[in-house]
Amino acid sequence: AHACVRAQCPCPAVGVLCFSELSFITEPSDVTVLPKDPAILDCQAHGQPPVIIKWLKNGVRLTESEHIQFLPNGSLYIPKIKYTTEDSDEGFYQCLSQNKYGAILSQRSRLTIASISEFQIHPVPMMVTEGSVARFSCAVTSNPPATITWELNQSTLPLETDRITVLPNGVLQIHNVQLEDAGQYRCVATNIGNRLESREATLTVNQGTKTRPRIIAGPQNITVSLHQTVVLECMATGNPWPIISWSRADSKPIDVYNAKVLGNGNLVITDVNSKHSGIYLCRATTPGTRNYTIAAANLTVLVPPSIVERPESQTRPRAGTARFMCQAKGVPPPRISWLKNGEEVHLNGRIKMYNRYRQIGITSPLPE
Repeated sequence: AHACVRAQCPCPAVGVLCFSELSFITEPSDVTVLPKDPAILDCQAHGQPPVIIKWLKNGVRLTESEHIQFLPNGSLYIPKIKYTTEDSDEGFYQCLSQNKYGAILSQRSRLTIASISEFQIHPVPMMVTEGSVARFSCAVTSNPPATITWELNQSTLPLETDRITVLPNGVLQIHNVQLEDAGQYRCVATNIGNRLESREATLTVNQGTKTRPRIIAGPQNITVSLHQTVVLECMATGNPWPIISWSRADSKPIDVYNAKVLGNGNLVITDVNSKHSGIYLCRATTPGTRNYTIAAANLTVLVPPSIVERPESQTRPRAGTARFMCQAKGVPPPRISWLKNGEEVHLNGRIKMYNRYRQIGITSPLPE
């Protein structure tokens, strides 16, 4: 959020305060680095000179040292990232821009140190019938998110066939399983600085008979941020092989421009927005019959706060009252807070807030 502070300007009358804006040209953004690598966070501000840039980590003011350096252009430079239990550079950073008339605080920048943990979920052995489906999953905690690939008998699994699908979350799906699919499976997780291999799991394939459709991995309720990609998994077994179809519970059509089917029934929605929120239904049907089963999941799309009505700079007599308006929208509804010179405004006899913090009133303002 940007804020306005007092700046020097010609005053129309004695006893009247004048205002112009101190604003950011560049604010720090999120960054991911490897341990012991350097990192730089940028910050530039415009206002009545001299403008001084200071830095905070997790809300605490930073002091310059051999490890933390403040560059002449306002940027923060860390020559060698620390990442230990006792001392880590990971956290949230903000720059404070200040001149003789006031200060503004930048957006938060998250510095993440690349790492990868042991697997929380390893693939487990499976025994399936020929012509059915097999599914393996694995999960690892990784910053940034790891890329998952799969190996069969310690060789990279070929993905040329449309029977085999690897979802973005790393789940391996094998449709219409053949006898030659039997073997030892493991997943490999990699990010920018690490590689990790899971335990192996055996896939055993037997011959089978006709069965009704059954969803073995249905979609899960999911909450995502605006513009992300969503995967609603739907994997069904049965003999003959069931047909997968998708619909919305509210009967609205599924967005044909942003949605596609991945593999044999997984629904992928890219660049999600608020209109994609809703309950999605996966239906598995035996071909040529009315035999089917359904699984449902709710998709919630979070919309970041946006300012609908911004506070405006004001000129008021010394004994007058100033009122600043601010209105925002988002999902979930955003909480509004007020800052003065980069610090949170606290209520007192002169400062009051109305309409759930959308309006702030300051009576008898004095020069500070």
